[in-house]
Amino acid sequence: MTEFILPNFDLDAFVQATLAEDLGSGIEGGGTDVTSQSVIPEDARFSGVMDSRHAITVAGLPIAAAFFTALDPEVEITVLVPEGTAVEGGTDLMRLSGNARALLTAERSALNTVQHLSGIATLTARYVAAIGGKCTLLDTRKTLPGLRLLEKYATRMGGALNHRMGLWDAAMIKDNHVAVAGGVAEAVARAKEAGVAEIICEVDSTAQIEPALEAGATHLLLDNMDPATLREAVGIIRERVPAEASGGVTLDTIGAIAETGVDYISVGRLTQSAPAADIGLDFKLL
Repeated sequence: MTEFILPNFDLDAFVQATLAEDLGSGIEGGGTDVTSQSVIPEDARFSGVMDSRHAITVAGLPIAAAFFTALDPEVEITVLVPEGTAVEGGTDLMRLSGNARALLTAERSALNTVQHLSGIATLTARYVAAIGGKCTLLDTRKTLPGLRLLEKYATRMGGALNHRMGLWDAAMIKDNHVAVAGGVAEAVARAKEAGVAEIICEVDSTAQIEPALEAGATHLLLDNMDPATLREAVGIIRERVPAEASGGVTLDTIGAIAETGVDYISVGRLTQSAPAADIGLDFKLL
């Protein structure tokens, strides 16, 4: 199995922390899987198949595999589907065999992870399909605390482009910043004077576009504009900077938004509201 590498993400630490939470490590009376320890013989061995119950886009299988390997270094695992692959319901995703206690202890952590990430990838792929190649889908910072790198990885598997990994990699001037600074132009000018290279400025009316551009904005976020207003905004911008549509975007509306000529559409619900994918894992005694 190919090693899973995600920049700035410590897979071993994530696996150990997740297992420790499930086992109650460090809690009085915790630190063990009481069910598996009491019910399953120590030398019992299982084989199992992880499969999709519905059509999904796959993300997180190497991470799921890491949970099993952490508790049984001798486990045999075959990942059957590459990351980012769209599969039909009933598709086998992973085969594994190893110590029964270890596999059962790791099962829920592994499934939770791959179900969550595949759910994000699946929803993302639906949005990408609805765009129809007319512009690029972006994700947002609306992620669960501690899971941003994994959730943004999952949106990539679904076909989106990562946009701002955090507060550090670009200025994002929004309405509250504008209110405190005294206006769009003032806020952008302050960021430029501070030496910020990438300045994204949110505008909620076409009247704010020219002031933001003249002050030095390098990217405009067109917030909660209807398609007609977006077309007008794109005409004003005239490709001087990238134009991004955002706010209230759904699968029903994204197609019409993509037709307006914007370069990007950002969707918070990719990570904020994606339902878990239906993925199961069935074991049998060897």
